[in-house]
Formats: sequence, C-alpha cells, structure tokens
Amino acid sequence: MTTKQIDYCIELARTLNFSRAADNMFVSQPTFSYQIKLLEEEIGFIIFERSGKGASLTPAGAQFVSFLTGMRQDLKRAIEQGQNFSAKYQDSISICLMVRQALVFLPEAIRLFAEIVPDVQIAPLFQYQNSMESFLQNEVDIVFALKEQTRQVPGIQVHDLFESRIYLIAEKDDPLAGKNLIREEDLYGRTLMVGGGSPGALRAVQHRLISSGKIDYFNSVDHDTTLTNVAAGRGVCLAPGFLNDHSDQFAWIPFDCKESFSCVLCTHKDDRRESLKSFLSILKGLYAEAVAFPL
Repeated sequence: MTTKQIDYCIELARTLNFSRAADNMFVSQPTFSYQIKLLEEEIGFIIFERSGKGASLTPAGAQFVSFLTGMRQDLKRAIEQGQNFSAKYQDSISICLMVRQALVFLPEAIRLFAEIVPDVQIAPLFQYQNSMESFLQNEVDIVFALKEQTRQVPGIQVHDLFESRIYLIAEKDDPLAGKNLIREEDLYGRTLMVGGGSPGALRAVQHRLISSGKIDYFNSVDHDTTLTNVAAGRGVCLAPGFLNDHSDQFAWIPFDCKESFSCVLCTHKDDRRESLKSFLSILKGLYAEAVAFPL
C-alpha cells in the first residue's frame, strides 16, 4: 500500500465519484481507478461499490477509510516533523505534559534553550491521560508528573520543580471572586464540581468538604467539562494551580487547606545528554525565580 493509494482512497471516499476524485488528484481516471483496484486486491476486500452513478463505500470500506484517514494524518505529521528536524536540528528532546498550562514557563524555557543550544529541538507532547505510560515506554524523554505518581517507579530520575496549591475557580462576577482566600465555610450552600480525574490531594479536600453536609456537589467528567459548567453558572470547583491558563476568564482564589501538589519532571536514568541537563536547568531556574508567581 503506497501513500499515493491511501490518498486516492481517501479522496474517492470524500467525493464518491471516480472522475472528480481523479481530477482532484491530478491524474487520469484510468490511472486512478487502477490504483484503487490494486489497493483492494492487496487488502483482500472491496472498498467501493461501483455503479453508473459513481461509487459508494461498502460497510467494510467505510470502516477501513475511517482508520486510513487517521493513519494518513499521523503519517503526514510524522513526515512534517521529520522535515523540520532534518532541516535544522541534530537532536531532539521530547517533553510530555497533560495540558499546555501545566508548565506555564515552558515557552520561555524553549526560547532560552534555543539561544544556547540551537541544534537541539524541544518537542512538547500534550497527553491528558497516560503520559507516564508513554514515558515509561521510552516514547518521550521528559514527563511532567506529580511526585505521588513517581514513587517506586524504577529507572527514572525525579527533578523537583515547584509546589502547586489548590485554588477555587469561580466566575469573575461571583461574590467569592472578591475574596483573597477561600475557607470551607465560604462554600456552604454552594454547588461544588468534583471528580474529573482529580489527583489524590484534591480528592481528599473534595471529600472533606462534601462530608460536612453543607455543600452540594456535582460530578464532572474532566477539567474542561468542569470549567464549562462553572462558566454556565452551575457551580464552582477546586483545581491545582498548575492548571491555570492565566487567560483571566475565571477568578482563581487560593483555598485555605494544607494539601498541595509536588510537581516534578522525570527523566530516564540512563539519559545523560548535556543538552537535556541544560534544558532542565533552564526550566528549574525559571520556576526558582517565580517566587511570587501564583502556582
């Protein structure tokens, strides 16, 4: 199966017309039809039913094209990344994090790193779930994690980065938005969004508040859903400071509790590249200087 055949197949699935699809791919219709026929012979089933009116996807063909489209997009990204890399860089350091805002100083760290090590690429990968699994499978070089996730994990080196506290998120016109510190009693009679893959420290605080019997709660699937519900006026929520995108859409008010999150970076113990050490040093330095920055 060639990339040309893949592109022909996806285009025919889009147009369901051999002549139009061939025109769009800048080839003759006989050449186009022959390549589709070769593809079907290779995979062993019919993708398209032919008729005088054009083409239609078979059930097996529809499923095949669905997977094929995703595969082609991944392949296109891989080729583009390879072209970018080969044109400018000698090495690459990949860093995986759950959301962009988890490392608010990452863009600045990349900029500073490029000034001193211009031939090494920093490649961020955003993966809300299973980021630690990707790291342990050697798919990435650095992973952002909570320290609790790194206990008894072999073959890794843990680099302390910053401590993140818990904040209340509310609409900016909410009466709670005017406070400098939120206490438990401030939430009495309110609805608290909970769940959504909350880390252990946050779940403990949520459970303690709900156990008071004075706070209503609403289960939410994930952080983005929670923020949507907050914006819709359905309630407020508690969240780690490292999820703050600093867009000023919501009010983030510190919550009065002892719990916090130890945020770390993990690297592979056997990765001793000087470029990796330099990048970690830059990123750690930025956080060390951010004493007054809300995290």
